[in-house]
Amino acid sequence: MSEQVWRVLRTSRRLTWWLGDRPTPRALVAASLLLGGGSYADVAQTFTGRRFAPAPLAPSEQAVLRRLEGRTLDHPSMPDAVRLEVPDWLLARIDPAELRALLEPAPLDLRVNLLKTTRDEARAALGAEGLDAMPTPLSPWGLRLEGRRQVTTGPAFRAGLVEIQDEGSQLVAALVDARPGMRVADLCAGAGGKTLALAMTMQNRGQLVACDVSAARLDSAVRRLRRAGVHNVERHLLAPGDKWVKRRANSFDRVLVDAPCTGTGTWRRNPDARPRLTEADLAELLPKQAVILDQAAFLVRTGGRLVYATCSLLSEENEAQVTAFLARHPGFVVAGDALLLSPARHNTDGFFAAVLERHI
Repeated sequence: MSEQVWRVLRTSRRLTWWLGDRPTPRALVAASLLLGGGSYADVAQTFTGRRFAPAPLAPSEQAVLRRLEGRTLDHPSMPDAVRLEVPDWLLARIDPAELRALLEPAPLDLRVNLLKTTRDEARAALGAEGLDAMPTPLSPWGLRLEGRRQVTTGPAFRAGLVEIQDEGSQLVAALVDARPGMRVADLCAGAGGKTLALAMTMQNRGQLVACDVSAARLDSAVRRLRRAGVHNVERHLLAPGDKWVKRRANSFDRVLVDAPCTGTGTWRRNPDARPRLTEADLAELLPKQAVILDQAAFLVRTGGRLVYATCSLLSEENEAQVTAFLARHPGFVVAGDALLLSPARHNTDGFFAAVLERHI
């Protein structure tokens, strides 16, 4: 059933094209079964009303669904935005190859916790659970499982040997280059995924501050930090009127801004986010990203680095933000090429990251 739900979410625009505006959830499920190669008789057997089965198909539903028998999900006359499962306004802003890659399910990536184990040892521990994990091609800490697999209930995860983290996210954490003894701030830490990776590269030595505007997200990080054996992290809730940033001006060696964004690079994992994203959402996010970057700039010491990252494929949230930031902050320069990861080229989530070094 879970696979069927994910299939409906990944194909909702195409299913709606076949069914017409505002189809019911049960119509979407039935159409997904038919357009996925099932027969009308098979679908009718699913909707029997017996025990936990959904109620039988109404005559109006039967009439619509019978038209779909023998059809396939795609059709030559579908508009490109429908075929690629993207809101119309976004079609011209993302490479079609990336949109096609975003239609596919993502693998399950794990980050090995080097505070407790090695990649080979973690792979062996997962193998003992019947999970055949392969090393990721880009991240030196990554292991990959194909398909949807249960990991969080197993002994390797419970012991803190591995964390669920996309390979691209691991590479963003690596780009920060947080080392033992440094002062590091994770300014949009959320539930602490990248915070955990930074603590690992710091070998639990130095000061690492996880900041966020959500107390709930920061609280949810506590159990993860404890499981991973991390003890050099303090948490700070960024509240309106908070003077924390100004009081710590020019004091951090590294500041990571994993900015709130449209999340277009994560649509393989979050297909339900596609239809909800609007142009108004993007317009609201862009000034927020700029404000967070300006706050982060206060924290970086001379010679220190600010890493700006998003899980977006949109240039407005990525290169354009960096260009505007450099115009506002001439004391910063770009250090090296930006990191550009994508589902089509790297089989990771879509990520952008730029390293900005303060030289004044």
